[in-house]
Amino acid sequence: MRKIVIASNNPGKLREIGQMLAPMGIEALPQGTFGVPDCPEPHVTFIENCIAKARHAAAHTGLPALADDSGICVDALNGAPGVYSARYAGEPRSDARNNQKLVEALRGETNRRAHYYCVMVYVRYPDDPEPVIAEGAWHGEIIEEPRGVGGFGYDPHFLLPELGRTGAELTAEEKNAISHRGQALRTLVEKLKALG
Repeated sequence: MRKIVIASNNPGKLREIGQMLAPMGIEALPQGTFGVPDCPEPHVTFIENCIAKARHAAAHTGLPALADDSGICVDALNGAPGVYSARYAGEPRSDARNNQKLVEALRGETNRRAHYYCVMVYVRYPDDPEPVIAEGAWHGEIIEEPRGVGGFGYDPHFLLPELGRTGAELTAEEKNAISHRGQALRTLVEKLKALG
């Protein structure tokens, strides 16, 4: 198994990424295994934060690193919560409080369109001049009442109209097949294969 460090301590993300990399002989190790401190994320774009996180994890471990930065962007809120999705309702982070704030922000709004966005960056070493970058988007709409017990984050309120189900009502396999993270990871894997 080839080892890479995942620049995250988010259990949901680690589980999803690990499940998708394992069949390719890649062991995805969370940065917490190595005592890597959280990386500051001062940027307003997903890509800038993602590159910073990948370089940070590679620098602390000496291993190739994969970082993911993702969040939900709501049309009626000018793309918010965006890069602030995980801490939308402040610290400490709470999916329940984040969802409550989002539902309140959209109260009375007719445009419920939203999409999850994910960017992934792979670096071979901390100062890699050619980071491998992939992205994905998963479109749906925000509903007021939560449905389902799977997934994490905003999934219980994220309805997929074409399926009639929320992200939290999908199995892990179904979600990985269509989610923003699944799309980005598959694109990244293809790019890595092309590099040899």
